[in-house]
Amino acid sequence: MLPHNRWLVLAIVSSALFLIVVDMTVLYTALPRLTQDLAATASEKLWIVNAYPLVVAGLLPGMGGLGDRVGHKRMFLAGLAVFGLASLAAAFSPTPAALIAARVLLAVGAAMMMPATLSLIRLTFTDEKERAFAIGIWSAVASSGAAGGPVLGGLLLEWFWWGSVFLINVPIVLAALVSGALMLVNRRPETAPPFDLAGSAQVMVGLVGLVYAIKEVAKSDPSIAAAGVALAVGIIAMAAFVHRQRSSIHPLIDFALFRNARFASGVVAALVAAGALTGVELVFSQRLQLVLGLSPLEAGLLILPISAASFIAGPVTGLAMPRFGDVRVLTSMMALTGLALGAFLLTHQGPTALWLSVLAVMGFGIGATMTAASSVIMMSAPEEQAGMAASVQEVSFELGGAVGIAILGSVMTALYTRAMTVPAGLSTTVTDSIDQALLIAESLNDSAAAHLTSLARGAFDEAFVGVIAVASVMVLGAAFGIWRRGT
Repeated sequence: MLPHNRWLVLAIVSSALFLIVVDMTVLYTALPRLTQDLAATASEKLWIVNAYPLVVAGLLPGMGGLGDRVGHKRMFLAGLAVFGLASLAAAFSPTPAALIAARVLLAVGAAMMMPATLSLIRLTFTDEKERAFAIGIWSAVASSGAAGGPVLGGLLLEWFWWGSVFLINVPIVLAALVSGALMLVNRRPETAPPFDLAGSAQVMVGLVGLVYAIKEVAKSDPSIAAAGVALAVGIIAMAAFVHRQRSSIHPLIDFALFRNARFASGVVAALVAAGALTGVELVFSQRLQLVLGLSPLEAGLLILPISAASFIAGPVTGLAMPRFGDVRVLTSMMALTGLALGAFLLTHQGPTALWLSVLAVMGFGIGATMTAASSVIMMSAPEEQAGMAASVQEVSFELGGAVGIAILGSVMTALYTRAMTVPAGLSTTVTDSIDQALLIAESLNDSAAAHLTSLARGAFDEAFVGVIAVASVMVLGAAFGIWRRGT
């Protein structure tokens, strides 16, 4: 590897990382439109969003180990190819089921690439200061990319159909494939742990089962039997995974790492920060479009302060941690995020400039929390387990996003269902989601449509307030718990 090429390597892996994290949230502004075009139900809508982070989280631990065996360059390029093909399939999906399947394939490609991005940076940058700066850029891209997804989606939907949010990936994938093949070096250790396919399958089945149970309970007419079966499958699969890892000579995750209070605190912070970011952005972007009637572009631009502040927070946090301590920065930034969410509750119906400023503070807090959490996780693990720690870090962000969407999205559905009044003569499906209510309103006369729309928007606003309150309490509670442990 020529020294002058290392910054190009950083650009290549950062562009791929940007695609990976943007795809977690890029659908938020496109969701109302694709829901109508594909006639997706409330449950299908959540699975369209959730399938991606869930599968990524399930595959990440195993893909990191597989990269050690076959080489991170090969995994990175193979993942890019899978991601590009899946993007094409997603862009032209004719049904919700086809889109969900394409999102699963996107997740496979992302899981192949993501551990390789950080590993390639570590291999390429030999100078410690340059490596620290490069990893800081990596963290900034990871934290701001997820926040910037709705903005990109809004820009594309202003002129193109919803499939463009996936189609835009293809030229970037092609450019990264060509440049990566020329610039990256394939290195792998002489000995590497075997790929644990069974372990990856167990953790993925466990996560899907647990999230499905949460969603089922939140429905207006839940099936207790289905929720119970899903919960049992999830618990059994996760228990089997933990048992397998504890008895394995080469575990995907060494649970002994979690005995380190600092390491465990970093993981909790990453989970909560990612969950708050993705969950809040999901419901907020829908409110902007479905309640306030804004276009996808207008909604994306109003979410932009979160992304911009999150990106700025990365390098600023990197400079602050050596002076103030990483855990102190972590807890204070989590507290700032929680308080900003509380302030947003009080200002979201006030002047636009006021709540935009609050959103910027929230974005800064989340970006700083995610950067500090990454540092705490990586610095708390032994050097020989740095790769495993990196996988845990990435799983925490992806799993946090999936759980955040599942929990806050389900809270939104449950509160909306409770608050929504069904007008006489209409189907109870109007209580499933605001999308269903607005879709039914299109078939009614003007007076009935206006009445139903008003009821649906009022119910959604009530549910929105509840979701933001839950997110604020969740973040503040986690910050207090970490602070009390005195790590």
